[in-house]
Amino acid sequence: MSDPNASPFNALPPVVIALAVVIIGLELLFQAATAGFLGGQGGVGWRLAAIGDYGVLNEVVDWMLANNTYPGEHLLRFVTYPLIHGGLVHALFVVVFVLAIGKMVAEVFSPLAFLAVFMLSAIAGALGFTLLLDSPYPLIGGYPGVYGLIGAFTFLLWVNLTAHGANQYRAFVLIGVLLMIQLIFGVIDGDFGNVVANLSGFATGFILSFLVSPGGWHRVLAKLRQR
Repeated sequence: MSDPNASPFNALPPVVIALAVVIIGLELLFQAATAGFLGGQGGVGWRLAAIGDYGVLNEVVDWMLANNTYPGEHLLRFVTYPLIHGGLVHALFVVVFVLAIGKMVAEVFSPLAFLAVFMLSAIAGALGFTLLLDSPYPLIGGYPGVYGLIGAFTFLLWVNLTAHGANQYRAFVLIGVLLMIQLIFGVIDGDFGNVVANLSGFATGFILSFLVSPGGWHRVLAKLRQR
């Protein structure tokens, strides 16, 4: 019988909890600053300052490419922007996805592989956002990294369905539904930057799983050869 007093967080891998705590911790910091509890009058502008200093901006990337110079402070944006969100609801949705999808991925992947999928997918999302489109909006938030985790989860489903001789295309139902939702919001907002960033993250997470999952590509080949 399970312990009724056991914490629900005990079932979550520590790396998932750590990532969620960092994201929600930063958001609570911004919330406290906006409410005037931190930073005095200047605290109100902390979020906007963070977006300007640590978000991914098309004009910054265009400047780096045009001048063929890549300062560390600007390259850092590619790994900091997933931790900055536009508001509490934005951050909470990302955290929910990290906890739900991340739990299933981290139970199979090593902690380092889990973080690699999240961060490299976020970087790929930022590259897609800046190189494929010219959005006037900054890219912030953990969704590209989350979509990378969804890509890894899709990989796990795909391998499992393939191993059992089931229709492996069922593994892509989740991303198909999310894509439809993304496109609808893209049409409403008139901007597809986030759509491209998220799909770039998904593709990266799926492809990376061939390399960082236990057994990797050899496991997939073995499953396919058993059919």
